[in-house]
Amino acid sequence: MKTVIVNDKMQKGYKYYLTEPMGKNFDPDFEPELTPKEILELGAFGGKYMTDCRGEFPKSWFKKAKLSPESKNPKLNYFGIDASQPLKIWQKKGWINPQDPRGWFQWYCRYFMGRRTVDDERQIKRWKAIKRHVAQVKKNCRPRDLTCRKRQRQALLHWAYDPRKI
Repeated sequence: MKTVIVNDKMQKGYKYYLTEPMGKNFDPDFEPELTPKEILELGAFGGKYMTDCRGEFPKSWFKKAKLSPESKNPKLNYFGIDASQPLKIWQKKGWINPQDPRGWFQWYCRYFMGRRTVDDERQIKRWKAIKRHVAQVKKNCRPRDLTCRKRQRQALLHWAYDPRKI
């Protein structure tokens, strides 16, 4: 079991343990279509999301990642538009667990790395609930028409669904 100690802008001295092999032994109800590396390479969160905590994750995740360390740049997103709500809204709605102050994607990165926690069930339920957007894209767009519902498709990408396949 490996110990990870986090010291970044949002967490100081947070410690967690990797109890599973990276990318393996996921909950059977959790079948993401994209890895964290793929999400970062495709372009997500305006490139700003993971700029100060790169040391926590494999260097390979960032080799081709579209990042914007200074400020969010929606043009870096796969669909070229902003599909994110500010973190303050997520906090106000109670969707943020203190162990993952950046939200779902941070949870997913750590889960993918091999961390398992009591918050996994809640986060997997949230991930499954996003699938309703897949149904809306299928209902309202021609198959693989990436110009249709770009904001919804970008949001799906943020949640590890592959919008290019819809």
